[in-house]
Amino acid sequence: MKVALSRGPRGSRRSLFASRALAGAPGSRPRRVALAILVAALGAGVGCAPAVDPAPSTPTRNAAMNDDAATRSIETRARTFIAELASGAWAHPKTAFDAAMTSAVPADTLEGLWRALEKDAGAFRAIEGVKELEEGGHRVAHVTCRFDRGAKTLRLVFDREDKLAGMFVRPPEAAAWTAPSYADVGAFEERDVEIGDAALPGTLTTPKGAGPFPAIVLVHGSGPNDRDESVGAVKPFKDLAWGLASRGVAVLRYVKRSRHAPAGIVTQRDEVESPARDAVELARRAPGVDPKRVFLLGHSQGGYLAPRIAAADPGLAGVVILAGSTCPLVDSLIDQLEYFATLSPADASLRATLADARAFKRRVEAPGLRADEELVFPVGGKLTGAYFLDVRGYDPPATAKTLACRLLVLQGERDYQVTAKDFDGWKAALGSRPKATLKTYASLNHLFVSGEGPPGPAEYERPGHVDERVVADVAAWIAGAERRGP
Repeated sequence: MKVALSRGPRGSRRSLFASRALAGAPGSRPRRVALAILVAALGAGVGCAPAVDPAPSTPTRNAAMNDDAATRSIETRARTFIAELASGAWAHPKTAFDAAMTSAVPADTLEGLWRALEKDAGAFRAIEGVKELEEGGHRVAHVTCRFDRGAKTLRLVFDREDKLAGMFVRPPEAAAWTAPSYADVGAFEERDVEIGDAALPGTLTTPKGAGPFPAIVLVHGSGPNDRDESVGAVKPFKDLAWGLASRGVAVLRYVKRSRHAPAGIVTQRDEVESPARDAVELARRAPGVDPKRVFLLGHSQGGYLAPRIAAADPGLAGVVILAGSTCPLVDSLIDQLEYFATLSPADASLRATLADARAFKRRVEAPGLRADEELVFPVGGKLTGAYFLDVRGYDPPATAKTLACRLLVLQGERDYQVTAKDFDGWKAALGSRPKATLKTYASLNHLFVSGEGPPGPAEYERPGHVDERVVADVAAWIAGAERRGP
């Protein structure tokens, strides 16, 4: 689960999301702090990147911070604040917020965020350690906390006056990413680009040598993802970019709009589809890319929306769907909560959340749902009815069946977020279609990383890479699509 409050270092604003759902309403004041919650159980594709500022971290100069330690110790302040939350002191009388946090996070909001965290991670047990850092003029405490269902790192940001200016919650820090063995780092080059009017930061990875090359645009899963679609210790999109570029395919990946420019997002068209279309157009114009051989790859939420994106762009050479959901968000939420309930049958909070999710489903499917109706997502966060009305009646497999381009649908059999039920939906619609190829992998999870045993969020925190078979299959399919033509 990730919770973001207020501004990160350097005044960058943060938004907080409930899985695919945008929190906050349109028309917010420019400096209003948006609040929401991303649950790790949903977030892997959903994303699942930590809500942190991209500025590098460096060790704090402890000697310079030890003056007046009784009143100025960031570790002491951090420990006090966490103790207040755990004891129910929602008015935080001892730890002062800065002006923006005081306005944005009243006691009832703080209570809701803490209770949502415990609903996801279990009851708070203890602080296991505090690490102090200095980032962009702010002092930051990374507080590792033990909950019943695992550890979480609370990242507390303090300003120059030692006021609490931001709070982020994420899994324990992941190991550094290393290149997969199948990536030939000498075979390609990368350059920075910007996507669309929102100027989303992106990376174009292009094979070296004589082009023009086919290209593929990567569309994220749920949550405010970075360009690598980082989830814990795994960077699926970076693996795909380096692996495919090593095999002669240019790859464009970018920061999701809900992470970089969330203001004004009301629907999934705003959040996902419009940026994807802008990215495809940029790829077509990119040096070294054949504009007639541009493909789209959607993962999770991106796979769910990929048919609708392709239906609006008949010039796409083909579509790859990785773990694409076939059902609405709330149905996926219920399926995942039911799965977690089988793993923890004695967890009363899970059963309560599942009941809330079923009630929420009835509400968003009600005929009278209004676009401006404010909804509180069962696992935390606010959004409006427009987010659900935007996809009401949308049938991804049926839409995919109408596409003239070639399709490739891949699914990991150890995926608990998008399951065999979803794959069966794609298969029923596309199985007899000559231009469609469908394949599953027995050992792969939602991120297409190999594993064994019952799947769960904890395995995303272990270093791993997208399986080489997936990279090879996508590259071979692109090459085959080129040979056969549209």
